[in-house]
Amino acid sequence: MEELVIRDADVVDGSGADSYRADVVLDGGRIVSIVKEAAAAGCQRPKARRELDAEGLVLSPGFVDMHAHSDLALLRDPDHSAKAAQGVTLEVIGQDGLSYAPVDDRTLGEVRRAIAGWNGTGDDIDFDWRTVGEYLDRLDRGIAVNAAYLIPQGTVRALAVGWEDREATWRELDRMRQLVAEGMEQGAVGMSSGLTYTPGRYAKDAELTELCRVVASYGGYYCPHHRSYGVGALEAYREMVALAREAGCALHLAHATMNFGVNKGRAPELLALLDEALAAGADISLDTYPYTPGCTTLAALLPSWAGEGGPERVIERLADHDTAERIRHDLEVTGSDGCHGVPVEWDTIEISGVGDPALDDYVGRTVQESADRRGEAPWVTARGLLLADRLAPTILQHVGHEENVRAIMRHRAHTGGSDGILQGAKPHPRAYGTFPHYLGHYVRELGVLSLEECVAHLTSRPAARLRLPDRGLVREGYVADLVLFDPATVAAGSSFAEPRVLPTGIPYVLVDGRFVIEDGRRTDALAGRAVRGTPA
Repeated sequence: MEELVIRDADVVDGSGADSYRADVVLDGGRIVSIVKEAAAAGCQRPKARRELDAEGLVLSPGFVDMHAHSDLALLRDPDHSAKAAQGVTLEVIGQDGLSYAPVDDRTLGEVRRAIAGWNGTGDDIDFDWRTVGEYLDRLDRGIAVNAAYLIPQGTVRALAVGWEDREATWRELDRMRQLVAEGMEQGAVGMSSGLTYTPGRYAKDAELTELCRVVASYGGYYCPHHRSYGVGALEAYREMVALAREAGCALHLAHATMNFGVNKGRAPELLALLDEALAAGADISLDTYPYTPGCTTLAALLPSWAGEGGPERVIERLADHDTAERIRHDLEVTGSDGCHGVPVEWDTIEISGVGDPALDDYVGRTVQESADRRGEAPWVTARGLLLADRLAPTILQHVGHEENVRAIMRHRAHTGGSDGILQGAKPHPRAYGTFPHYLGHYVRELGVLSLEECVAHLTSRPAARLRLPDRGLVREGYVADLVLFDPATVAAGSSFAEPRVLPTGIPYVLVDGRFVIEDGRRTDALAGRAVRGTPA
């Protein structure tokens, strides 16, 4: 007899088709049968060792977070309710060109310092891996939800070239190609870049194209955080589309926003650009989070020249008065490339987390507010905080536009991604709320998307991008990564004031047929594993 039958569920199967009522039977981590309208038809209903009454609940595939920063959180926090409670059953990590494999001892230390604001310093982690395959093997020991990995191009460049602003030699480029090929062979699904982050930002298009050709040869995709989300955003999108087409590589645009005042109301221009490329045969998808503010590290706003040489050199430059004045001028007057070409507005930069608890007083305040309290210029405050916390502060950047958010989420290439940074005392609420916020706010309250459309955006579309043949739909034979939610009550509990509150209306989440959320509470199941790419 099978393990579980979910009775009388309203199945929204992920395809975008209309919902239907059914009994769904699970066994061995798979969906083994779906009996539609069993009660109404009067037919014999399927039986199993356990029955779950799903009356009033929607059954959908598990949600895929196409842009997650849980690279260490999955290892540090077995509970991981921040994602499991949202109905996320698969996260794509290794984002924005910086993560922890492939590395050597030197590069690992540099990367840990560079992205401490995203993932913490990792002092509580046993870094017993160096290759992509070894990292995925570590995930296979048991994690809360599944994870797929992107090879981080910035880390690859740090390993082969270093943190210098220069072109790679042919020998270094060959080494990078080899590292990318090895990562793809070991199970990565593609490659990410952070083209406003050091050292990935130092790569020219020709270098990126060569690496993308390697990715394409394994059937993977390229996921760039491109060179600008502010001034020059459309040109940056166009650059990535052209690059991917030149390389013959599928393209997935990370957190595809149009932010800052210069881009207010310009989402239709981005979507027209993408539609033109799609009509010409390009393979393009994108992800967004359903909020207006962004989130990154305070150090990310600095100009690219200030990041050359790695984190320790950044600290040295900030400590030098004359060099720090050059940085200030780029930030406040010229418009730093780290701030997307827009002169920084300190009243939009809210400190969301720090590494040193002694600096907690900055958290929840904008840089301008802290500067006013201290009676000093905001750059003095920002510089002092960066030095005192050794580049660890994270920020919320309040520069988005609601009309752009809504327009982009309607697009046929759109998928959901939280870009959730779990570090800091006051993280962005998207880390805990992205998927229920889509369902509760943008579906039920605003009607921007129908329920069936939205579920497709969060399930089958990302599964197709990841080339997963047995996930993303409620189908017989598919992996039983499933969510049961109440469409009348599902909502994000997290807010900017209280960002770590779990969602409501999601009582059951299954990963590989095992309950990770049951009756609204986290179980002790560690059913997640690494989901490896399959070479083409």
